Amino acid sequence: MQETWRKLVHAIRFGLLVLAFVGGQHALGQQVDYGNNPQAGNYAEVNGIKLYYEEYGSGEPLLLLHGNGGSIDAFRFQIPFFEKHYHVIAVDSRLQGRSGGSADSLSYRQMADDFNGLLDYLGVDSAFVLGWSDGGINGILLAMNYPDKVKRLAVSGANVVPDSTALPVAVLREMQAVVDNPSSSPRDVTLNRMMVEQPQIPFRELKKIQCPVLVMAGDHDLIKTAHTVKIFESIPKASLCIFPDSHHGVCQQHPDLFNETVLQFFQK
Repeated sequence: MQETWRKLVHAIRFGLLVLAFVGGQHALGQQVDYGNNPQAGNYAEVNGIKLYYEEYGSGEPLLLLHGNGGSIDAFRFQIPFFEKHYHVIAVDSRLQGRSGGSADSLSYRQMADDFNGLLDYLGVDSAFVLGWSDGGINGILLAMNYPDKVKRLAVSGANVVPDSTALPVAVLREMQAVVDNPSSSPRDVTLNRMMVEQPQIPFRELKKIQCPVLVMAGDHDLIKTAHTVKIFESIPKASLCIFPDSHHGVCQQHPDLFNETVLQFFQK
């Protein structure tokens, strides 16, 4: 059982799950080296680090925020879809992907500040925001702390507390095991410690979010359904979507359904 949870945590929670798909859109997603594309990539000096981002498409800005330990590549099935409708800004979070950062400390609030800084750097007054897993947490904090920057927010598999009301005990133990393992790299320790200790967002604070929010999860998500529903109930202008037959990586598992659902919400 522990080995099963280890694989789930590292392959799904961290946004590293690789699934085989066929079809034009999915083939396109695999032709482009998302997260390592010199034609679309650049660095921004933000809050003392170099933050890596890639831009695609044109139109209103859409900020994509990936999950823990992942990178821009986590959205390889979203970017080719959304670039037809928006100016997509996909970013590697601090200490992840090609972005800089120190393993000495890391927080979701710090990353939300980074994304606000990136939007300022790019001259973007406000954007649509799509966040998966940890990216969803970052999106929630961005909407709370910088409300003018977020037009509409869609989050999938996000949690606001790091305890057994949100995640299975086995998953929490596996994360703690990485923190306690002397063989773990400083980066892995920092990323896992953050998930064990953070976020700490009181549900009452979610009332600060004034933009429309689409709260999503899979019906077999790592995040417990009751926790997802409580997030939905705590946000004034929220909608809820629980995808059937879906796990934490629904954006990769069922990308067509996921993308169309998010697009419809953004276009309301």
